[in-house]
Amino acid sequence: MDHMMSLARGLIFILLSTYSIAGLSAGKDERIADTSQQKEVAITIYGNNLGLIKDTRRVGLARDFNQLIWLDVAKQIRPETARLRNPAHFRGFRVQELSFDLDLLTPGKLLERYIGREVTVIRTHPATGEESRETAVVLSANNGGVLKYADRVEIGNSRLDRLVFPAVPERLHDKPSLAISFVNPVAGEQDLELSYLTTGLSWRADYAVELNEHEDHADIHGWATVTNQSGTGYPNAVLQLVAGDVNQVRQGAPVPLHARGAMAMAKMAEATDLKPESLLEYHLYTLDRPITLAENQIRQVGLMSATRIPVKKELVLTGSDYYYSGKFADIGQKLKPAVLLEFRNKGEGLGIPLPAGIARMYKKDSHGHIQFVGEDQVDHSAAGEIVRLKPGNAFDVTVERKQTDFRRLAGEGPKDSREGNTFESAFEILLRNARKEAVTVTVREPIPGDWQMIAESQAHSRVSSNMAEWKVIVPAGGHNALNYRVRVKNF
Repeated sequence: MDHMMSLARGLIFILLSTYSIAGLSAGKDERIADTSQQKEVAITIYGNNLGLIKDTRRVGLARDFNQLIWLDVAKQIRPETARLRNPAHFRGFRVQELSFDLDLLTPGKLLERYIGREVTVIRTHPATGEESRETAVVLSANNGGVLKYADRVEIGNSRLDRLVFPAVPERLHDKPSLAISFVNPVAGEQDLELSYLTTGLSWRADYAVELNEHEDHADIHGWATVTNQSGTGYPNAVLQLVAGDVNQVRQGAPVPLHARGAMAMAKMAEATDLKPESLLEYHLYTLDRPITLAENQIRQVGLMSATRIPVKKELVLTGSDYYYSGKFADIGQKLKPAVLLEFRNKGEGLGIPLPAGIARMYKKDSHGHIQFVGEDQVDHSAAGEIVRLKPGNAFDVTVERKQTDFRRLAGEGPKDSREGNTFESAFEILLRNARKEAVTVTVREPIPGDWQMIAESQAHSRVSSNMAEWKVIVPAGGHNALNYRVRVKNF
């Protein structure tokens, strides 16, 4: 707003006497709970921009009715999820009302709250530097503010003017807050726990896979990358992460309550700091030590670490099922086999549920320098499962696929009067290898419908009802051709 910028340039002073902002913000009977009273904070973060905050503070309470201002909640809090409880006296404890105050203490908001009220205007003489004081009534907070003096009305946007306010109005705080009314059975210092859901908290898994020289073993390190854009920080917090697809009811896009700031990055040591356990149909990872997660910060904590894990490397060419129902141009398709790496999630450092994330693969070159060789998405992987990664496509191994024959066959049998539902196709797959050593390429052809292999240059394996597979050896610096004919009956 223009008036906020103008008043900020004019340097607004707030007269607070000997009280704090929090004290003046509270009403006559209100109590304040701020972070100085915090005993413990715990964060559970989900992978879909959602976090559960559990904040315990030691607060002096009266018996029966209490009004409490809980400062420093997340700016992106979902207020409808907030719950306050007294663990020691839960039977007689009852929340009556809870509200989230969106208005934060700013020059513009302060001026708005003083419309119709008196403020003191201090002017500095531009030549002598002497100060003078006048009392004025705030008529409007728009466009720099309109002030009514005893003999005139002025716009209060002079760079030499300072506005002095006697106090901060009630329910106007310098930090996001919850106002809570409740009944408490016992007076005295007690622990209160506030829990709520907030957006702006998320995490993901990141993996680094370093291949050895022969590409048959790898060192694998995993981190949980945690992002805090919720609008507040969490000092010395117990951190827990949930892996899995937690369902949420969508009620429209959330309203942004603050501007996004630049994020800081802090990497943790390459150690396994998170301990997994089951939670409903998800997996819960708990950090074994407290962590401080500052506002607008990204941190990484160790998820797993394993060395010399056996890796299987494979070159795979996968076709498409539309090949078998029509005639294609015979000039040939230029293709490249995919490079696939796989390992089993077991052994020392593994054998735990691996959350979904991105695996980045590396290998040292002939000079010993580590080089990036590709990345792939990893799905949630249970203990003992095979994890498959695709860093990219082969460079020195190329493939040319060509359809060599196609014919449409009539229906078969006296009860099958339909024509054109049976096809016979023939293909040649020519594989070339520019490397100095022989390679084996796995050729997988998905074939729809009821199919029968009529002829082939080498025997196939029927790995599933609609998949034929060949292991084709291609000599060093040479080539090899796979030819096959298949009959397909579609229903």
